[in-house]
Amino acid sequence: KLNPSFVGIALSSLLAIALWASKRLGVCAAEGSAWGSARPLMKVIEVSGHGIPWLLGTCYGLCQSDSSAAREVLLNLLFALLLDLVMVAVVKGLVKRPRPTHNKMDMFVTISVDKYSFPSGHATRAALVCRFVLRHLVLAVPLRVLVVLWALIVSISRVMLGRHNMTDVLFGLLLGYALYSVVEHCWLSPATAPALFALW
Repeated sequence: KLNPSFVGIALSSLLAIALWASKRLGVCAAEGSAWGSARPLMKVIEVSGHGIPWLLGTCYGLCQSDSSAAREVLLNLLFALLLDLVMVAVVKGLVKRPRPTHNKMDMFVTISVDKYSFPSGHATRAALVCRFVLRHLVLAVPLRVLVVLWALIVSISRVMLGRHNMTDVLFGLLLGYALYSVVEHCWLSPATAPALFALW
């Protein structure tokens, strides 16, 4: 059996390495950083993974859709996005890990729990939306590849902008992947939630 103190030291060492690597990879954390000129592009990518555009777009699609199949998919996407927001907020509130010291607090539309770092909500959302889109939309192979690349780029941008440590992003990706399974298990349909569908 491993000595508990040895395990603790090993975990602390791995965490220290992750923090060091995260700071080294924060190449767009400020205008004067190594890749500071790419910061505006990284911030556009940041907005593409933010919850508000996804929520507004999904609600707009629900209001405009005249297909019952499309409404079912969009309603479940809305459920997935709301579940994601709640779970990330709960975990951030429990863990209360501060943002990296090199992060500039100039993020697009933040709320109180956004001062915390663990997990990355953008990474969680990217993994969740990626799985959802690949499962429920019929896309050509190049578009499927683009969806996966988008999820990866959004996640990597969190470290490059200095918003998160690598462990925040990795856990976020795992959480988003798992949350999609919850959405599939609790899939809303006219049979399981007739009152909800009657609203639309």
